[in-house]
Amino acid sequence: MKDKLNVSIEEGPSFFSHETSINFNPTQFILDFKNVTPRMDPRFQDGPVIHIKHSAVMLELYHAKRFHELLGQALQNYEKQYGKIEKPKAIEKQEKRMKDKGAEKESVPNYFG
Repeated sequence: MKDKLNVSIEEGPSFFSHETSINFNPTQFILDFKNVTPRMDPRFQDGPVIHIKHSAVMLELYHAKRFHELLGQALQNYEKQYGKIEKPKAIEKQEKRMKDKGAEKESVPNYFG
């Protein structure tokens, strides 16, 4: 008789991420995915409410490196099939505005969005 293995999978809620920050400590990388949504809430009469939902993923160092490799391969496959991924023109305009105002970019950002 073969041994049976029952597997129970608990999936977390899925959501769209507008912003992502990446941080690390000596033992892990932390990916923090955020969704920022303005909402009208009748309980607040003085303006809109900004609702922030986030989900953090912590990766052991080796798994972070492997994730990097897998994401790079997935991006290459995507671009082979659908064409090069370009920076949206709206982001280019905003970056130009910020540069013209004198805002400096971080040399190695840990945040995008």
